[in-house]
This record gives sequence, structure tokens and C-alpha cells, in this order.
Amino acid sequence: MSNRIDVKKTYKLYINGAFPRTESGRTYEVKSAKGVFIANPCLASRKDLREAVVAARAAHSGWNKATAYNRGQILYRIAEMLEGRRAQFVDEIMQVTGVTKVKAEKEVTDSVDRLVWYAGWTDKIASLSGSTNPVAGPFYNFTIPESMGVVAAIAPESPSLLGLIDVVAPIITSGNTVVVLASTKAPLSAMTFAEVLATSDLPHGVINILTGKKEEIAPWMASHMDIDALDISGLPAKLHAETKVAGAENLKRIHSFKSADPGRIIAFMEAKTVWHPIGL
Repeated sequence: MSNRIDVKKTYKLYINGAFPRTESGRTYEVKSAKGVFIANPCLASRKDLREAVVAARAAHSGWNKATAYNRGQILYRIAEMLEGRRAQFVDEIMQVTGVTKVKAEKEVTDSVDRLVWYAGWTDKIASLSGSTNPVAGPFYNFTIPESMGVVAAIAPESPSLLGLIDVVAPIITSGNTVVVLASTKAPLSAMTFAEVLATSDLPHGVINILTGKKEEIAPWMASHMDIDALDISGLPAKLHAETKVAGAENLKRIHSFKSADPGRIIAFMEAKTVWHPIGL
């Protein structure tokens, strides 16, 4: 009989390409569907959020200037790496949520496919949302979509991995950077996904992942003056009004979505109009 003690995995935050512990030192328990203790993920603090926003802001310029083709290739690479760790993600989803292996495998498959789908949109979204506008006078007039900047997002509780992908992928597709709060009850797959990001060619700071309580983090996200927009798809309806009021101070764009579509990309883009004289 072996006396070996299991080496439990430590789940940390993911900020600026690194895995820091929360500065508050707070954690909470995550248990399996059968009530067995699994891990103590971090309870992110307001300072953790501020540091994540600073990282996202610093990364925005480089990510926004990257070509659409390059962003698509990086998203595709993330999908490849997620596929390569399929078994680990399936085990974590089953362990925490108690779903069958078939359902867990489907969630991982859908997550991979969703990343590939958004990768394909990186160099096509401008054609969908941009235009050449008819104007009076000797000018060309173009409307060009651009990224907004730093977007915060709250992932749904379930499905934990696919829900995270659904809020993160469309935001970064257009050149935005993101700070996302993972599922509170099932954060393990989100933090393992952070390991995928850390070993991919995604620039540090483009995606930052926090774990913790939505009722704590959401108001801070809404009131933070350097966050340009907020996806509240995973926020309980009872907190929507309070969050929108807090976000009104800096005219923060706030959206909630039910499905995956190109509209999720466009929602966090600005339209720039360019005038150019004909013949020059």
C-alpha cells in the first residue's frame, strides 16, 4: 500500500502572462459534484483587477496593430493547443460539474471549434461592418471598424470552458484586450486554459483571467475608468441594473449575449470615418 500524498494543483490568477496569487491572500473552496474538495482558487481583489487592467491597456496597442491575419493565426494556435490537452479539460469538467464524459467531450470540442470560427473572422469582420459611403463632392468616404481598447467580461457559470471562450474570443478577435472573470463554481478549466495561453504565441496581457465572486468583481469592473466596455453575459440578471448604473459614469458600453455570432465582435468595435480627396 502506497503512502504517497497527492500533489494538489494550485490554481492562481493569470495576469500579464504570469500566474500570481491574489494580493489579498483570500481563497475559496471548489468541490466536486459529489461534494469532495478539489482546490482553493483565488478570490481576486480590487487590486488584482487594477493590475489586470494595467496589463491589458499596455498590451492593447501592439495587439491592435497586429494584422488581422496574425491575430487569426494566434487564435488558431490556441485552438490547436486546447485540442492537444483535450483529456485534461474533459477530466476537469467532469470532476467539477458531474456531467457525463460525452457531454464534457462535446464542450471541449465546441470550445475548439469556436476558437477556430472566430479565428476565421479576424480578417473578414471589416468587410462585414465597414463600408464605402456615397457623399456629395470629390471625396472618397470610408467607414472603418476599429477595436475599442480594454474590455472586461464576466463568463457564465455553465458551461465553464465554452462560456469563457464565448466571451473572450470575440473581444480579442478585433484587436481588443480583455480582463475576464471566470465561472465561480467551476473555474478549473478556465485556469487550465490560462496555461494554454501562457505557452501559446498570444502576447502577454491580451487575455487576463481572474477567479472570484461576481457580486464583488462586477461593480469594480463597471466603475473602473480605464475599462472601455463590459460583457455581462455571465452576470445574474439581478445585478444588471446596478452594473449599468456604475458603468454610466464613463459611458461604458455594456452588452449581454445569448449566442455566438459576428455581432459579438462588432459590439465592441468603434466606427472611424475617413475622408480622402479623389485624385490624390
